[in-house]
Amino acid sequence: MPLIQISQTPGMSDRIKRETIAAVTEAYARATGKSPDSVWVTINEIPRTQWGVGGEPLG
Repeated sequence: MPLIQISQTPGMSDRIKRETIAAVTEAYARATGKSPDSVWVTINEIPRTQWGVGGEPLG
């Protein structure tokens, strides 16, 4: 069973999370021919203080 993990900063509403999970599941299933029922998606919210870009922390 495929597992797709999305890491992002906090702030996305529950509605947008549901829509994102549905869209990612559909896209993966369509691209691979897998059943959408077998696709797992997680959204991990990581505080901006724990992200860095170009050597600099975001938070």
